[in-house]
Amino acid sequence: QVKLVESGGGMVQAGGSLRLSCAASGRTFSNYAMGWFRQAPGKEREFVAAISRSGASIYYADSVKGRFTISRDNAENTVYLQMNSLKPEDTAVYYCAADRAIATTHVLYHSWGQGTQVTVSS
Repeated sequence: QVKLVESGGGMVQAGGSLRLSCAASGRTFSNYAMGWFRQAPGKEREFVAAISRSGASIYYADSVKGRFTISRDNAENTVYLQMNSLKPEDTAVYYCAADRAIATTHVLYHSWGQGTQVTVSS
């Protein structure tokens, strides 16, 4: 499995921006599709965004479309999540995940990071 480490979380006011990073190691990064998921207290883990191995295919949850942007740098073994116009309902622990095929459901991903907290205050 590929090892994943997220960073970039923090506390921000509504309307602000954050950029999450997820650094991968242990396997060939370009062989993996990457996803971002989030989980708020008492809620199920939910899909945020996903990007294919080459970056040619990208999917977003409706709740973040137009505000979040997923990207990857295969030379740097890193996937990013740029989050703009943040809302209090975006508050959650954000996780990156990796697997051979792109997917929008968490059960299909087999490698996970430890998560990074994002808190958006109103």
